[in-house]
Amino acid sequence: MIYVTGDTHGDRERWRNPRYGLNGVLKQGDIVIVCGDFQYLYDNEKREDEECFLDELSKQPYTILFCDGNHENFPRIYEHPIEMFCGGKVHKIRQNVLHLMRGQVYEIQESTFFVMGGGYSIDKRNRMEGISWWPQEMPNDEEYEEARNNLKSHDYKVDYIITHTAPESTMHVIAPEYEPEKRLNDFLQWVQDNVSYKQWYLGHLHIERAIWKKQTVLWFGVVPLS
Repeated sequence: MIYVTGDTHGDRERWRNPRYGLNGVLKQGDIVIVCGDFQYLYDNEKREDEECFLDELSKQPYTILFCDGNHENFPRIYEHPIEMFCGGKVHKIRQNVLHLMRGQVYEIQESTFFVMGGGYSIDKRNRMEGISWWPQEMPNDEEYEEARNNLKSHDYKVDYIITHTAPESTMHVIAPEYEPEKRLNDFLQWVQDNVSYKQWYLGHLHIERAIWKKQTVLWFGVVPLS
């Protein structure tokens, strides 16, 4: 079974505490996709402790896939080898913990997934570059181009879309004054307007809500894909 959930923000209880859906739901052979802000590779000063927790996750009988959000330590993620997984590129963090790279299309259990991470930190003025904020939080030109090419090669049709943030029209409904990540929102709007999909899941907004146009925002919710 494949499940999708929202931002985990390095919260270890999401995986340890039986009260949380992840711990109580996931079984051997399951896959869970995190819609950004995974954040278990984040604090350089606590690197050894974080690596130990990732080793703990590596012993679980399920697979964790995550797209990146804006609260990630990108140099830490990029240290890991790039491999192919289900037709798309990933950073292999552990055998069962994989970073889904931007603009990739994956075929997982007979369903196709387009993934586009990235987002803007509205609190970045309170963060320090290289310590608690990294400029790679927003996609670059090459990532946008690769995303377009991969969607074209799949005839602009996928089953699921996984992102951290939302298309411009959706963002306008939820936060009409939000401007800082507009280039990414506009790109996702192009995806919404040009790509056929069954369902779109995103995080970033710290709410649980089915919005419109087959788009659902997740945070702590754990949704099974039928």
